Amino acid sequence: MPKVTFFNLPEDKRATLILSLKKEFSRVPLYDASISNIVKAAGIPRGSFYQYFEDKEDAFFFILNDFVACINHQFFTLIKKYNGDLFDTMQEFFQIIIEEEENVHFFRNAFLNMTYRIESTFSRIFKEHETNNNLKVLSSLLNTSILNFSSEEELNHLLQIISAVTFRNIVEKFAKELPNEEALRRYRLELTLLKSGLVRHLERESRGTS
Repeated sequence: MPKVTFFNLPEDKRATLILSLKKEFSRVPLYDASISNIVKAAGIPRGSFYQYFEDKEDAFFFILNDFVACINHQFFTLIKKYNGDLFDTMQEFFQIIIEEEENVHFFRNAFLNMTYRIESTFSRIFKEHETNNNLKVLSSLLNTSILNFSSEEELNHLLQIISAVTFRNIVEKFAKELPNEEALRRYRLELTLLKSGLVRHLERESRGTS
């Protein structure tokens, strides 16, 4: 979390510093990023950087958290757009992420150099609206009639599974440099498998053939 001195900066200077952070973390992953490059682009002394942030990791997660907050808003907007259909929501959500151009290099570096903390931060996309550590807000928006869960715990696990599939497909898209259409096709296939289930309902099938 940035220090108070960062938030006390004039708006134009704060915006310039944020832009320099995004530029550097888009150029290289977090642990290869250079504070020297950041302060040079921002036009500030190196010592000033430490008046605003503890270190470059602190600065990186400030930028990442800002991105996650924006994506979180998009996610909940899509949930409402699709009347609570989680699977239709996730398809467009995935498409938005992979087709995002302005911050594509930042996302690429973040996903291809995923750590537990980075993954945990991204997973907040689906948890930002938790109340007292539960999922009441999200579950109130979902069309529960088409989802097979019976408790908030099960919903939480469902979201963990879908987020894991989503993040893995984003990593694969960047790592293999897949065209957007191919990445989306693969993601849709995996969502379809999740939606339909992986166990044949033999009893139901036998009834249909009798």
